[in-house]
Amino acid sequence: MHARLPLRLMRAAAFSAVCVTLAALGHLAAGGSGPQPWALAAGTTVVTVLAVLLAGRERSMVTISVGLSAMQLFLHELFAYGDPSGISLTAHPHGQGLGEGLGMLTAHLTVTLVTGWWLARGEAALWALLRAAGERLGAMFRLLPRPATIAAPPRAILAAPVSPPARGVLRHTVSRRGPPLPAA
Repeated sequence: MHARLPLRLMRAAAFSAVCVTLAALGHLAAGGSGPQPWALAAGTTVVTVLAVLLAGRERSMVTISVGLSAMQLFLHELFAYGDPSGISLTAHPHGQGLGEGLGMLTAHLTVTLVTGWWLARGEAALWALLRAAGERLGAMFRLLPRPATIAAPPRAILAAPVSPPARGVLRHTVSRRGPPLPAA
Protein backbone atom coordinates (compact mmCIF):
# COMPACT_ATOMS: atom_id res chain seq x y z
CA MET A 1 0.00 0.00 0.00
CA HIS A 2 1.40 3.38 -0.98
CA ALA A 3 0.59 6.74 0.57
CA ARG A 4 -0.46 9.84 -1.29
CA LEU A 5 1.03 13.26 -0.62
CA PRO A 6 -1.22 14.42 2.29
CA LEU A 7 -0.51 11.23 4.24
CA ARG A 8 3.20 11.45 3.39
CA LEU A 9 3.33 15.03 4.65
CA MET A 10 1.60 14.14 7.92
CA ARG A 11 3.93 11.20 8.56
CA ALA A 12 7.01 13.25 7.61
CA ALA A 13 5.92 16.09 9.89
CA ALA A 14 5.55 13.71 12.84
CA PHE A 15 8.95 12.11 12.17
CA SER A 16 10.65 15.50 11.70
CA ALA A 17 9.14 16.98 14.84
CA VAL A 18 10.28 14.02 16.96
CA CYS A 19 13.71 13.80 15.33
CA VAL A 20 14.60 17.51 15.50
CA THR A 21 13.17 17.96 19.01
CA LEU A 22 15.12 14.94 20.25
CA ALA A 23 18.35 16.26 18.73
CA ALA A 24 17.83 19.80 20.03
CA LEU A 25 17.01 18.63 23.56
CA GLY A 26 19.95 16.21 23.52
CA HIS A 27 22.27 18.96 22.36
CA LEU A 28 20.99 21.29 25.06
CA ALA A 29 21.22 18.62 27.76
CA ALA A 30 24.78 17.76 26.73
CA GLY A 31 25.93 21.21 27.75
CA GLY A 32 25.45 23.05 24.50
CA SER A 33 23.89 26.48 24.42
CA GLY A 34 21.06 25.22 22.25
CA PRO A 35 21.00 25.09 18.47
CA GLN A 36 21.24 28.32 16.53
CA PRO A 37 17.98 29.32 14.79
CA TRP A 38 19.50 28.89 11.33
CA ALA A 39 20.76 25.40 12.24
CA LEU A 40 17.37 24.45 13.64
CA ALA A 41 15.62 25.66 10.46
CA ALA A 42 18.14 23.97 8.16
CA GLY A 43 17.99 20.70 10.09
CA THR A 44 14.19 20.68 10.12
CA THR A 45 14.10 21.34 6.38
CA VAL A 46 16.56 18.58 5.51
CA VAL A 47 14.90 16.02 7.79
CA THR A 48 11.42 16.89 6.50
CA VAL A 49 12.42 16.64 2.84
CA LEU A 50 14.11 13.28 3.38
CA ALA A 51 11.17 12.01 5.43
CA VAL A 52 8.68 13.01 2.71
CA LEU A 53 10.75 11.14 0.14
CA LEU A 54 10.85 8.01 2.29
CA ALA A 55 7.25 8.15 3.55
CA GLY A 56 5.70 6.53 0.48
CA ARG A 57 4.96 3.23 2.19
CA GLU A 58 5.04 1.55 5.57
CA ARG A 59 8.50 1.27 7.11
CA SER A 60 9.80 -1.33 9.54
CA MET A 61 11.24 -0.66 12.98
CA VAL A 62 14.76 -1.31 11.70
CA THR A 63 14.39 1.17 8.84
CA ILE A 64 12.91 3.82 11.13
CA SER A 65 15.62 3.33 13.78
CA VAL A 66 18.46 3.46 11.23
CA GLY A 67 16.98 6.58 9.61
CA LEU A 68 16.48 8.20 13.00
CA SER A 69 20.06 7.38 14.02
CA ALA A 70 21.48 8.82 10.80
CA MET A 71 19.41 11.97 11.15
CA GLN A 72 20.42 12.32 14.81
CA LEU A 73 24.09 12.17 13.83
CA PHE A 74 23.53 14.73 11.05
CA LEU A 75 21.58 17.07 13.36
CA HIS A 76 24.13 16.65 16.14
CA GLU A 77 26.95 17.77 13.86
CA LEU A 78 24.84 20.57 12.35
CA PHE A 79 23.91 21.94 15.77
CA ALA A 80 27.51 21.69 16.97
CA TYR A 81 28.80 23.55 13.90
CA GLY A 82 27.61 26.95 15.08
CA ASP A 83 27.73 26.27 18.82
CA PRO A 84 30.33 28.31 20.71
CA SER A 85 30.95 25.41 23.11
CA GLY A 86 32.14 23.33 20.14
CA ILE A 87 30.46 20.04 21.05
CA SER A 88 31.07 17.67 18.15
CA LEU A 89 31.65 13.96 17.75
CA THR A 90 34.32 14.45 15.10
CA ALA A 91 36.23 17.26 16.82
CA HIS A 92 36.34 15.59 20.22
CA PRO A 93 34.07 13.26 22.13
CA HIS A 94 31.70 14.77 24.71
CA GLY A 95 34.10 15.07 27.59
CA GLN A 96 37.72 14.42 28.27
CA GLY A 97 37.75 10.70 28.97
CA LEU A 98 36.61 7.56 27.21
CA GLY A 99 34.01 6.86 29.91
CA GLU A 100 32.25 10.17 29.37
CA GLY A 101 32.29 9.79 25.59
CA LEU A 102 31.07 6.19 25.82
CA GLY A 103 28.35 7.23 28.25
CA MET A 104 27.17 9.96 25.89
CA LEU A 105 27.17 7.55 22.93
CA THR A 106 25.22 5.00 24.99
CA ALA A 107 22.69 7.66 25.99
CA HIS A 108 22.30 8.79 22.37
CA LEU A 109 21.80 5.23 21.11
CA THR A 110 19.40 4.28 23.89
CA VAL A 111 17.19 7.32 23.39
CA THR A 112 17.32 6.89 19.61
CA LEU A 113 16.34 3.21 19.79
CA VAL A 114 13.50 3.86 22.24
CA THR A 115 12.24 6.70 20.06
CA GLY A 116 12.60 4.53 16.94
CA TRP A 117 10.55 1.79 18.62
CA TRP A 118 7.93 4.37 19.61
CA LEU A 119 7.73 5.77 16.07
CA ALA A 120 7.58 2.26 14.59
CA ARG A 121 4.65 1.36 16.87
CA GLY A 122 2.88 4.52 15.76
CA GLU A 123 3.63 3.68 12.14
CA ALA A 124 2.22 0.17 12.54
CA ALA A 125 -0.88 1.51 14.29
CA LEU A 126 -1.48 4.09 11.57
CA TRP A 127 -1.21 1.54 8.76
CA ALA A 128 -3.41 -0.94 10.63
CA LEU A 129 -6.01 1.78 11.03
CA LEU A 130 -5.79 2.69 7.35
CA ARG A 131 -6.11 -0.95 6.32
CA ALA A 132 -9.11 -1.41 8.60
CA ALA A 133 -10.79 1.69 7.25
CA GLY A 134 -9.81 0.60 3.75
CA GLU A 135 -11.91 1.79 0.87
CA ARG A 136 -14.13 4.01 2.98
CA LEU A 137 -11.30 6.22 4.24
CA GLY A 138 -9.60 6.20 0.86
CA ALA A 139 -12.80 7.31 -0.86
CA MET A 140 -13.54 9.97 1.76
CA PHE A 141 -10.15 11.65 1.98
CA ARG A 142 -8.29 10.32 -1.05
CA LEU A 143 -5.21 9.69 1.08
CA LEU A 144 -4.59 6.27 -0.38
CA PRO A 145 -4.75 5.36 -4.04
CA ARG A 146 -7.54 3.02 -5.06
CA PRO A 147 -6.42 -0.60 -5.20
CA ALA A 148 -6.41 -2.11 -8.64
CA THR A 149 -9.27 -4.56 -9.09
CA ILE A 150 -8.62 -7.62 -11.14
CA ALA A 151 -11.63 -9.30 -12.67
CA ALA A 152 -11.73 -12.98 -11.82
CA PRO A 153 -12.40 -15.34 -14.70
CA PRO A 154 -15.91 -16.78 -14.65
CA ARG A 155 -16.15 -20.12 -12.94
CA ALA A 156 -17.42 -23.11 -14.78
CA ILE A 157 -20.67 -24.38 -13.34
CA LEU A 158 -20.20 -27.91 -12.16
CA ALA A 159 -23.11 -30.31 -12.20
CA ALA A 160 -24.04 -31.78 -8.84
CA PRO A 161 -22.91 -35.39 -8.51
CA VAL A 162 -25.71 -37.79 -9.23
CA SER A 163 -26.22 -40.48 -6.63
CA PRO A 164 -27.45 -43.90 -7.73
CA PRO A 165 -31.19 -44.36 -7.19
CA ALA A 166 -32.19 -46.21 -4.07
CA ARG A 167 -33.89 -49.46 -5.06
CA GLY A 168 -35.35 -50.31 -1.77
CA VAL A 169 -34.58 -49.53 1.78
CA LEU A 170 -32.85 -52.48 3.39
CA ARG A 171 -34.42 -55.03 1.10
CA HIS A 172 -32.62 -58.02 2.58
CA THR A 173 -33.16 -57.14 6.22
CA VAL A 174 -35.48 -59.21 8.36
CA SER A 175 -37.01 -57.56 11.36
CA ARG A 176 -37.97 -59.95 14.10
CA ARG A 177 -38.39 -57.53 16.87
CA GLY A 178 -41.68 -57.56 18.65
CA PRO A 179 -43.05 -56.75 22.03
CA PRO A 180 -41.06 -57.96 25.00
CA LEU A 181 -41.90 -61.31 26.49
CA PRO A 182 -43.75 -61.34 29.76
CA ALA A 183 -41.61 -61.75 32.80
CA ALA A 184 -41.83 -65.23 34.17
